[in-house]
Amino acid sequence: MTRALGWLATLGLIGGLVMGFGVAPREVTQGNVQRIMYLHVPTAWVAYLAFGIVFFASIGYLWTRSDAADRLARASAEAGVIFTGVTITAGSIWGKPTWGTWWTWDARLTSAAIMFVMYLGYLLLRGIIEEPEQAARYSAVLGIVAALDVPLVHFSVYWWRTLHQPPTVMKPGPVNMPPAILAALLVNVVAFTLLYTYFVVKRVNTLRREHEVLA
Repeated sequence: MTRALGWLATLGLIGGLVMGFGVAPREVTQGNVQRIMYLHVPTAWVAYLAFGIVFFASIGYLWTRSDAADRLARASAEAGVIFTGVTITAGSIWGKPTWGTWWTWDARLTSAAIMFVMYLGYLLLRGIIEEPEQAARYSAVLGIVAALDVPLVHFSVYWWRTLHQPPTVMKPGPVNMPPAILAALLVNVVAFTLLYTYFVVKRVNTLRREHEVLA
């Protein structure tokens, strides 16, 4: 299963590259720099997904004390931090030619940076507490609290005046995007979701084996 996920993710990423650079047309206003969207938006979506899973897995752990739920929360948090880092980096690269700056304390960027730091803190907390059950319990609480920032990140462009544009796809109403660009974006969303799933399954299996060895 893990190997199949890896191959599917690889094929998806190749397909995403082909769609993003070979099929989708050059955007009229921004030009080729707009193609960063095919990395920036899917990784942001995956970060939302990852931290949502941390939230529910953390609740599940506190409710049942299931080691499987704890492993899922930890693996998803690790993947979410990676994808959030990629999102912020890609957004900065995109922002330089479009906004004239690598970074600004815009509401969307600031709330995303806070989310990134909170989940880094989640991983650090797991590392500094030696007793496994205590580390899992404290991390679960932080995983639930940190998830409250996810809707803040998403809706910040509606609640405050920001440089960052509102969502084009993840919003009520029709999607105002050329079909070829939308298709390229969706292929990359699927590809990065598969990549996230592969990372999480692989990491959960590793954590389970580590637990069995220690036990």
